[in-house]
Amino acid sequence: MLTHPQFDLIAIHLGPLAIHWYGLTYLLAFGLFLWLASMRVKLAPFVRTGWTLREVEDLLFYGVLGVVIGGRLGYVLFYKPGYYAGNPLEIFAVWKGGMAFHGGMLGVLIAMALVARMRGRTFFEVTDLIAPCVPTGLAAGRLGNFINGELWGRAADPSLPWAMVFPQSGSSIPRHPSQVYQFLLEGLLLFALLWWYARRPAAYVGRRGQAVWGKVSGAFLVGYGVLRFTAEYFREPDGFLGLLALDLSMGQWLCVPMIVAGVAIWLWARDRELR
Repeated sequence: MLTHPQFDLIAIHLGPLAIHWYGLTYLLAFGLFLWLASMRVKLAPFVRTGWTLREVEDLLFYGVLGVVIGGRLGYVLFYKPGYYAGNPLEIFAVWKGGMAFHGGMLGVLIAMALVARMRGRTFFEVTDLIAPCVPTGLAAGRLGNFINGELWGRAADPSLPWAMVFPQSGSSIPRHPSQVYQFLLEGLLLFALLWWYARRPAAYVGRRGQAVWGKVSGAFLVGYGVLRFTAEYFREPDGFLGLLALDLSMGQWLCVPMIVAGVAIWLWARDRELR
């Protein structure tokens, strides 16, 4: 049985300025996105539609805004609406924590819709470009969660070789290191599968050689939804919510519409491909 190392949360001290590891994982996520997206615009489907590195930088800028604003509002609306309704100023206290992936994703989708409109591109052309670049950012975020010793897992059999005690939980119960599971599933595995799929010409080209957008975006929604849904079985539900209907967590319930939407988008794009 292992014990969480309880890392020093501050990575660098610069006089009165303290840079936290969690902040560095965000920077890593943004850097990986820029690097990967700059490679994707060199693929034939995006070369044909004239994508440039400047547009990728714009996507990153608006995407960061979408992640931060959407992630915070998602946490407020999905997880603690009653508390923040009574304490509205607390919504702006982001330094106290509280971000939700599903809210961040909605924020990014809105941001990408705005970019598509400004650039005269279709929405799914933009999302097909960025979708394979997202999982590495998710992996970086889960790494930050593990360093912080937060979002720990449910109780595990003490005989499990990687069962871990998280002192931050206030107990000595051995738990699943669910942050690591999510790092591997939603991060590395989803990246490998989506990157492979998104490099295939068939992901963008219809039967008559026409451009078809949406299949990569749909694949991302399904892949993330299924893998997150699975990982949630090992993650401790939020104490103020617990398990909801059918003994599913809030994270799992939020994954259900993602999976449904992903399947619908993929089938819609597939139908257009065959016309």
